[in-house]
Amino acid sequence: MTVASFIPELWAAKLLTKYDAAQVYTQSTVANRDYEGEIQNQGDTVHINSIGDPEVRAYTRGDEITFDDLDTTDQALLIDQGDYFAFYVNDVDKVQAKGDFGGPALERAALKLRAKSDTYAGGLLKAGAHADNQLGRVTIVSGGTQMAGSGQITAYDVLVELGLKLDNQDAPEEGRYVVVTPEFIAATQKDDRFARVDASGSSETLRNGIVARAAGFDILKTTAVPTVGGAGANKDDRVIIAGVPGAFTFANQITKTEAGRREKGFDDFVKGLHVYGAKVTIPEGIATATIQAFAAGTGSQQVVIAP
Repeated sequence: MTVASFIPELWAAKLLTKYDAAQVYTQSTVANRDYEGEIQNQGDTVHINSIGDPEVRAYTRGDEITFDDLDTTDQALLIDQGDYFAFYVNDVDKVQAKGDFGGPALERAALKLRAKSDTYAGGLLKAGAHADNQLGRVTIVSGGTQMAGSGQITAYDVLVELGLKLDNQDAPEEGRYVVVTPEFIAATQKDDRFARVDASGSSETLRNGIVARAAGFDILKTTAVPTVGGAGANKDDRVIIAGVPGAFTFANQITKTEAGRREKGFDDFVKGLHVYGAKVTIPEGIATATIQAFAAGTGSQQVVIAP
């Protein structure tokens, strides 16, 4: 090989990072994370007790009062999920990258573990909504209220209907959330009810130009909204999930992380184990809507005639 034919390869000092879906279903605004400190290993069971309601009775002065023995109901949160990562970091790679692959690789592994558990949690939420809280299959208008035709509904009205489902179950109003797709957000931006302060209930929407809260919900966006699944015609439909934080419990731990030197070779190794589990503990606090499509409105545009 001559010097003229030798072309050196240049290695960037900074590693390229990828884009990831936002973690939503396992964050504390959606999931109850109170029981994580009790996890030791995969296969552990966390027992969650709920207390029954005491009776309320009419009181007559001078009468003897009645005391209730309150019952408790046990729900088992099984830590039955486990994911691991394991990789080598070669000494030559370290030199070529002008740094350490281990740190960035660990960050990527953590993101992947988080994304997988978030997808798992989304699937449980989808399946765990009370039957009376399932709005069903809808076609959402990608436009304003006046454009909704037969068999169509606006994004804003979907939120109103989901809120009604929760209201009918006496679910708390505080902390209500809804997790939607980017397409849902795009549809909201064509409806002035999301932009007006008086309709959204928050000046943040108008000031920031983004949908942060509407119809009583904190709106969270992700590309990882679950699909219906299965083999039916609706298998690819996305399921948006609304609820209150106390209705869903998630617990996880990184139980093992080890690093060392491979005996045969010139490599370091890193490995770790992530265990987790989740459960819908109050189905009445979860509501869903299945989105068949986003479509242009087929309704007639309202004409406002000036007096």
